[in-house]
Amino acid sequence: MEILIEQKGDFIISTDKSKLDLSFIHGYLSKEAYWSKNIPFDVVQTAANNSLNFGLYYKNRQIGYARVITDYATIAYLGDVFIISEFRGQGLSKWMLDKLMNHPGLQGLRRWILLTRDAHMLYKKYGWTEIASPEKWMEKHDPGVYAKTQE
Repeated sequence: MEILIEQKGDFIISTDKSKLDLSFIHGYLSKEAYWSKNIPFDVVQTAANNSLNFGLYYKNRQIGYARVITDYATIAYLGDVFIISEFRGQGLSKWMLDKLMNHPGLQGLRRWILLTRDAHMLYKKYGWTEIASPEKWMEKHDPGVYAKTQE
């Protein structure tokens, strides 16, 4: 798949996996993100290797991230979306989501899914809605899985 690179001033969004700072991503996900506390580095690395990644950079320093798990035909799961606190409030998450949602390889999908605790209003701006029939959805969720792997 063709690598996407978009620039706005000193900021760049890129899907180039070779630019990803996996130590930075792991640090944020394992220590700051409520959804992935204690996630092991090798899990982050494997997830990135098997996803479409969107890195957000300021002067070549990674400051944000999002990844999409997809078959590029019918469905996509959006996860691990974050921008570090010192760069929030500048419209960067909206810019990243705009580039992500308009990525040529992600058009025409029947379904997009994501989980969020507190960013509903951001995603609603891009057409996301509450699940129409939650009674149809099922999950197998183990929120303590990363703590177990540390034991």
